[in-house]
Amino acid sequence: MSNDSWLTEFPQLERAQLVEIRKTLDGSYRAFSREYGDTIESFFDPLLAFLIWFEKLLLATPWWLVIAVLAGIAYVASRSWKLSLGVVISFVLIGVFGMWDNTMRTMSIILVSTLVAIAIGIPTGIAMARSDRIQRIVTPMLDVMQTMPAFVYLIPVVMLLGIGKIPGVIAVVIYAVPPVIRLTNLGIRLVDEEVLEAATAYGASPMQRLFGVQIPLAMPNIMAGINQTIMMALAMVVIASMIGVKGLGQPVLKSITNQYFTLGLLNGLAIVALAIIFDRISQSYAQRSQQHLGGTPK
Repeated sequence: MSNDSWLTEFPQLERAQLVEIRKTLDGSYRAFSREYGDTIESFFDPLLAFLIWFEKLLLATPWWLVIAVLAGIAYVASRSWKLSLGVVISFVLIGVFGMWDNTMRTMSIILVSTLVAIAIGIPTGIAMARSDRIQRIVTPMLDVMQTMPAFVYLIPVVMLLGIGKIPGVIAVVIYAVPPVIRLTNLGIRLVDEEVLEAATAYGASPMQRLFGVQIPLAMPNIMAGINQTIMMALAMVVIASMIGVKGLGQPVLKSITNQYFTLGLLNGLAIVALAIIFDRISQSYAQRSQQHLGGTPK
């Protein structure tokens, strides 16, 4: 290569150097997986046991009872009989078209993943809201998590834990947790300083201000974050099916590989129905909580 070639061609590492870097990093991660993979897998055994139990519970529960419970939850959250009726119709159609079992499997992994994301996301968002330093550290991590292609999450998880339910849950949580972290942080930071000063003047401790003032006032934002987390978790269902997660994603994946249009369409519509139901329930609950706090007029 001539001395002035850098003017026309971008300077880059030699192919042998790139291969060496990749081999070094891959080898290090494989060594880490062999050394600590079993320990990490055993750490998630309680979560796996809970997920299996919850899935079996949904599958064993009579269909009419599941629909009644979901319709009841929808009504309690929204006070709307139209939404409850929509829940009933959607799940009846899902059952009629033979997608009931896969829908229950999908619901189990989505609900468990959402609970894990909430358990991680809300405390992290609170910590970010209470510390600018933590916010500066966590924000770039969230940027990476939200922009990284979803398929990339599967590679390290599968290398570490193999295929199955827990790797699927971990991939879904990593993909879906950023919104609840961001919106929890935002909601708490948006609480009026005068309200906090009034609470302090009445003798409230920092924990009392947090749980008695900040979190209730930030609840609409927190619920919006939970809503987005559920939507992103459902969007990850098809991708997670590639590593053995059973549910509505597997028929969609099968329809792609075998060009079964109707199979993919029906299961895709079932995922859409779940997404709309969860979206309406969480949004309605957020609006009602805001009205209760006087945030919006009834």
